[in-house]
Amino acid sequence: MSKNQITITWNGHSCFTVSADGYSIVFDPYAPGSVPGLEPLSLTADQVLCSHEHGDHGYREAVTVNANPVQNPFEILKIDTYHDDQKGELRGPNRIHILKAHGMKVVHLGDLGCSPDAEQMELLKKTDVLLLPVGGYYTIDAAQARDLALKLAPRIVIPMHYRSDTFGYPVIGRLEAYLELCKDVVRYDTNTFVLDEDSRPQTAVLTLNK
Repeated sequence: MSKNQITITWNGHSCFTVSADGYSIVFDPYAPGSVPGLEPLSLTADQVLCSHEHGDHGYREAVTVNANPVQNPFEILKIDTYHDDQKGELRGPNRIHILKAHGMKVVHLGDLGCSPDAEQMELLKKTDVLLLPVGGYYTIDAAQARDLALKLAPRIVIPMHYRSDTFGYPVIGRLEAYLELCKDVVRYDTNTFVLDEDSRPQTAVLTLNK
């Protein structure tokens, strides 16, 4: 008997494809040229969800939506937060998305720039995979991200929205600033992580395909 699985593919920046049972959802597709060093996206999915409408997160035109999708296995919950710590006055709103399928839970935090309130924190606990911005400047920074991860205690963290030697905004922090705070780092030579009930706790670093 095959295991229930959720497949998580990192497309760069904060863009992920999350799929189960042949149904796929793309999060936060970026516009061509909006993120230094990243190639334009050309994706296909059954649904597109965006945390906010900035060009590096809300470019739905990068995704061809299937005209006849299979049944959606995901329960989807949306939590409205802010892109900054000034209740959105600097950068506007941010929407967190929670996906549940096969008894597992995946959370995409978007460009979270504030601390979730107590009620929101409860909704974010017992998460299997947390897609976590760590770069700072536009979002929470490495130290804030690590503090949030420790409080939420997800089984797996996949960092996003950071700078490397080849991509990312010059003003945001490097991935290493977050990884230095972690003891459970596992590096993959692929951009895909397959989640099932046996996936072990870790900070999973995915690698973009060339």
